[in-house]
Amino acid sequence: MFARHGYVFLFVFRRGEGLSADQGRFIGDLLRRAEEAGGREARTRLQLKLVTTDHLEDALAALSYAKRLPYVDPKRIAVAGHSFGGQLTLLEAERDYVPRAAVAFSPAAGSWEGNPELRERLLAAVAKAKAPILFLQTENDYSLAANKALSEQMARLSKPHVRKVYPAFGQSSSDGHNFLYADIERWEEDVFAFLDENVKRWRPATS
Repeated sequence: MFARHGYVFLFVFRRGEGLSADQGRFIGDLLRRAEEAGGREARTRLQLKLVTTDHLEDALAALSYAKRLPYVDPKRIAVAGHSFGGQLTLLEAERDYVPRAAVAFSPAAGSWEGNPELRERLLAAVAKAKAPILFLQTENDYSLAANKALSEQMARLSKPHVRKVYPAFGQSSSDGHNFLYADIERWEEDVFAFLDENVKRWRPATS
């Protein structure tokens, strides 16, 4: 679908998962073990640590790789992610050398209320964002609080952003959270209108 819209698409598996299964422990297993050993607080501490260190470094490494590909314009790159990946997307968007646009599907929808340190870090990230951000989720996601707070933070600071909340999808919060995989037609037009405006039609400033 991304290629059909004229974009090179790099999909990265996180360490411990899919094609990267041999590159480390799966985050779900790590978080579960942390909670079993030290309770919910231990889980939230580890989640924040991973999203701001190992997994962010992996995401930035993938971005650097994409920028070096001979058929990629390094000045016209966007990042996108879902859930935990949506959090990584926001952390990438605050870097001044990346990207032209960011698309965050349901970032922190399942962990916003229970992790004040994560809330503070993501609010700081969007406050420093160098790229326009598109926030997407459905009404029956786990929570609407993160997208609302993050988009309001950008609005207060006059940062370019768009927030979309679609009607409920499926029968559960899990269905709503994972709508991007099962209901592509719902978001395709909005995402590519945003990307086309901020990436494809972007022109560097002239002196």
